[in-house]
Amino acid sequence: MKILVVGGGGREHAIIKKLNENPAVDVIYAVPGNAGMAEDAECVKISVSDLDAIVDFAKSHFVDYAVVAPDNPLVDGCVDKLEEAGIPSFGPRANAAIIEGSKVFSKNLMKKYGIPTAAYEVFTSAADALEYVKTCPIPTVVKADGLALGKGVVIAETREDAQAAIVSIMEDKKFGASGDSIVIEEFLTGPEVSVLSFTDGKVVVPMVSSMDHKRALDGDKGLNTGGMGTIAPNPYYTPEIAERCMKEIFLPTMHAMNKEGRTFKGCLYFGLMLCADGPKVIEYNCRFGDPETQVVLPLLKSDLLTIMQAVTDERLADVEVEFSDGAACCVVVASDGYPGSYEKGRPLVIEDEVKDKVFVAGAAFKDGVLVTNGGRVLGCTATAEDLPSAIKAAYEVVEKVHFDNAYFRHDIGAKALKALE
Repeated sequence: MKILVVGGGGREHAIIKKLNENPAVDVIYAVPGNAGMAEDAECVKISVSDLDAIVDFAKSHFVDYAVVAPDNPLVDGCVDKLEEAGIPSFGPRANAAIIEGSKVFSKNLMKKYGIPTAAYEVFTSAADALEYVKTCPIPTVVKADGLALGKGVVIAETREDAQAAIVSIMEDKKFGASGDSIVIEEFLTGPEVSVLSFTDGKVVVPMVSSMDHKRALDGDKGLNTGGMGTIAPNPYYTPEIAERCMKEIFLPTMHAMNKEGRTFKGCLYFGLMLCADGPKVIEYNCRFGDPETQVVLPLLKSDLLTIMQAVTDERLADVEVEFSDGAACCVVVASDGYPGSYEKGRPLVIEDEVKDKVFVAGAAFKDGVLVTNGGRVLGCTATAEDLPSAIKAAYEVVEKVHFDNAYFRHDIGAKALKALE
């Protein structure tokens, strides 16, 4: 069986490694992939934004099944084009991927269908938004409407911060057309939880919960990043909260999308805040999270390809989705300076004994040598019977990867361990 995976980061490497466990898989093409996953997939230099080239490649290479992982090609309609070409695919069509592609859409959806989320206002005029933040409660959250590489959200601690965010997004067009509209919403407090879920529009099957670490520095200090590490399961996400989320958030979201004629089939990611008055949605993503995928999929005992095909065929209720009772930890090893400026091209060594535990996010070949080629370079992941053991094992993996100017946080999972005390 020939499979195409669209994307080129650590998340895609984790998906590819899991798909390779199915003996029916003969070859996996990664578009574009990266040099660090070349042992697990055949990398093809096509941009994720070149949808026509992706479809042409899939057709000419007789691809049996495609997995579209990143947000941009999903929002742009990559699954639509693949399916129109007769290639069954995992991921939502464009009209459903809008749940991540437009924060205005998702907030209005939640309001319409009574799904708990932060109170908010929508603005299409910078002048109106600037007037609003003169009197709104502070801190507040300013969000660009569209996709912004995960960086279109500003937590404004002061009115000046809020004003600066509005000017940057709406007037300076920091994120281009994604900032034509903005959402300004209530600042929520409480533990954050990420819950990825499989859904075929008929049932929702949540995966094991996780906790992301967004800040660059130890102690949750420094700039926001794409994620410096994750642990799973999240100890704050109790069975009681999970039951409440299914009833108040997960199923209502699936039904809401169906009623809107936007049936969602794929991985629907729920970013949640566990507030004093109950769980609320901070954000939806239309795909697997990164780096949450790097701890969730290693705990999946069932076959990923079988589940994905069941989602595509709308028979998810008929397959088993089972996760290990253990725990997982992923520590991201980045280039020093990330998420600001950083150097590329540093020789990268991954010791053989840990290659199965390392997901490569940013690497390239230079004169036949593997080198760094991104801010986030590696995700070092370990699973164990309990969280303390998984964290310890993940940091042991970190010791066996090497490149100059490597940087990582030393406290991934510390907050979760405190919750377990």
